[in-house]
Amino acid sequence: MTVANGRELLSIPGPTTVPDRVLSAMHRPAIDIYAGDLLATTDDCLAGLKRIFGTSAGHCYIYAANGHGAWEAALTNVLSRGDKVLVLQSGRFAMGWGEMGGLLGLDVEVLEQSWRRPVDPGAVEARLRADTAQRIKAVLVVQIDTASGVANDIAGIRKAIDAAGHPALYMVDTIASLGTVPFSMDDWGIDVALSGSQKGLMTPPGLSFVAHNQRAFDVHARADLRTRYWDWTERHGPQHYQKYCGTPPEHLLFGLREALAMLFDEGLDAVWRRHRLLAEATRAAVGVWSRGGALDFNIEVPQARADSVTCVLMGDGYMPEPILEYCKMHCGVVVGVGIGELSGKALRLAHMGHTNAPMVLGMLGAVEMALQALDVPHERGGVQAAVDHLAGAVKA
Repeated sequence: MTVANGRELLSIPGPTTVPDRVLSAMHRPAIDIYAGDLLATTDDCLAGLKRIFGTSAGHCYIYAANGHGAWEAALTNVLSRGDKVLVLQSGRFAMGWGEMGGLLGLDVEVLEQSWRRPVDPGAVEARLRADTAQRIKAVLVVQIDTASGVANDIAGIRKAIDAAGHPALYMVDTIASLGTVPFSMDDWGIDVALSGSQKGLMTPPGLSFVAHNQRAFDVHARADLRTRYWDWTERHGPQHYQKYCGTPPEHLLFGLREALAMLFDEGLDAVWRRHRLLAEATRAAVGVWSRGGALDFNIEVPQARADSVTCVLMGDGYMPEPILEYCKMHCGVVVGVGIGELSGKALRLAHMGHTNAPMVLGMLGAVEMALQALDVPHERGGVQAAVDHLAGAVKA
């Protein structure tokens, strides 16, 4: 027996649900890439990206690529072969960024830390103080890592770099955070930031974005990893197609423009507040379930749990796959699987992008239904705890 018939609910940490407004905006004929509306679309998207990155002085670029492309674009535009970079581990994705750097010929050092805790700014400061020769040219960190469910203190890490008096570029991956939590490139002293379209920005996969300040652009002039496709200088050329190193990804741009308009229509403060409330509701449910002994939060520090995804660790003897399968096959709800070190050990409950209370409560209801049907030890009432939290926060 199944109750899955109906519209499938996607609750994975990317790609996220694409709004009907965005789909409709993309449903149009191709247009001229040299003049008219496409030029205005590019201008609107770049202005919107600067606003959401929190920069007035910086510059943004749009790439026809996923987030891994943005990683490469960021590295190749400011670094040279043999340069040393410090990767701040707190999950899978900063490590992946560092691995890409290694393939590009960079000297990659990992500041190893637990998958269950955020980056320790004190450890960053200590390592940079020890680099008296200032060989480290860049510090790489992820604001939210969807593999671990951690949210790192980006402003705090900047303070640690400054306290060490170190000149390394500060480079931040916001793929799973932009459009879900506050981010302020200028105020937080970030030299290079990057993101992707398919999570908080509610657009299909295929676009990625890099923003930089003047300090990073000054370094760019000396970088020897530059290639034509990613190159910032080339993308400053006078022709519109140079902004994309060729044919622009028109329909994705139409979708992005509409997605950015939706975020600004709601208001960024309201967007961040919505994500925080839905994340708190999810954490309220997981907190109740965890009293049964079979589930727990992967991130041990409550204030470091991400507002875009909650990673739920399974106890010894319990596997996530039956829960995932039950939710999909019997309820029509797709929940995220653990990856990296947590492969086969965790669930990932996404609450980011185009999502609301009924969607999150429906996802939580399917998970609680699976726990009960599969006899996974848990305390009942998780969904009610989520409802109670939202009812208390969202007054009539």
